[in-house]
Amino acid sequence: MRIAKLPPHRRVWIFDLDNTLHDASVKIFPSMHDQINAYLKRHLGVDDEGANAMRQRFWRRYGTTLKGLMRHYGTNPHHFLQETHQFPELAGMVEHENALRHALARLGGRKLVFSNAPRHYVESVLRVMGIARWFDGVYTIESTRFRPKPAQQGFHVLLRAHDLDPHRCAFIDDVLENLRTAKRLGMSTVWVSRNKRRASFVDLRVASVIELPRSVFRRG
Repeated sequence: MRIAKLPPHRRVWIFDLDNTLHDASVKIFPSMHDQINAYLKRHLGVDDEGANAMRQRFWRRYGTTLKGLMRHYGTNPHHFLQETHQFPELAGMVEHENALRHALARLGGRKLVFSNAPRHYVESVLRVMGIARWFDGVYTIESTRFRPKPAQQGFHVLLRAHDLDPHRCAFIDDVLENLRTAKRLGMSTVWVSRNKRRASFVDLRVASVIELPRSVFRRG
């Protein structure tokens, strides 16, 4: 990978959060889906089946349920995010690998988080994992004026804020469409997945972020 050939002070690593730095699929996503469904039932008057269908349809079409609700129903994004990302037992819900901090330290260079989730949730998860200190910036759905990945707007916000050349950046995510956008902008791309599928816009696939230092510099 191109980034492996750069000196550490010129490398920039941009990480997604959910299902990239930690496994949200086991406990967090099911709870989040239930909270979103409850919100749709409470505010739009749909039943269980209708809420589930709407949530999934908007997520597939727009990247987040929120964007669909804003577009079609004028939903207040701050209200939605506050009511659908409540995790009083978050410390017991975050599934992550203990070696993550060591892996981040080995990469060298600047590190940023870029997530479609709200800021209060992202910062709480980073604190629970004990890795907040490794990141120079956190970019969330609020940072992009509620235009989620894979739209380019959020990427441009991040790049401008840190005066970054995308060719010095590696973008790490579990969602292929997000990686496609990053590649179009000139970034190196890392897909966090156990899927064996090949994609022309993916430079490297790892099953876990803890594999990243070894894999990147072996390839580099």
